Amino acid sequence: MGRSIDDVIAALPEERQNRIDARFHALKDEVESLGELRRLAGKAQAEIAAALRIKQPSVSKIENQTDMYLSTLRSYVEAIGGQLDLIVQLPDHAPIRLERLGDLVAEAAGSPGAERSAERRRLTKAVPEGG
Repeated sequence: MGRSIDDVIAALPEERQNRIDARFHALKDEVESLGELRRLAGKAQAEIAAALRIKQPSVSKIENQTDMYLSTLRSYVEAIGGQLDLIVQLPDHAPIRLERLGDLVAEAAGSPGAERSAERRRLTKAVPEGG
């Protein structure tokens, strides 16, 4: 009879076993769909529907979409108890976290942060449609 995967891994050097274990946990923490993310959070579609004030079939539709607004994704993630962070990774730059993407914040001209918010709005508008 052949050896089990546990036997094969146990025969490897400890450093290799540690790398395999780390990769296993990294892959295990990845999810491939919103439905899988919802199940990981321990929520049912009906709970998400109630939180979003929509019907359960609409939750199913959201989970099966291939493209959606960031606002829809943000609402869905918040409904399962999470927070959506958008990270941009550019060559030769540290990761950049985008905040309030597309949200218009009503700030009086000259108030603290107004100039920075205006710049954020300009950057948001510079992103091509669908990108």
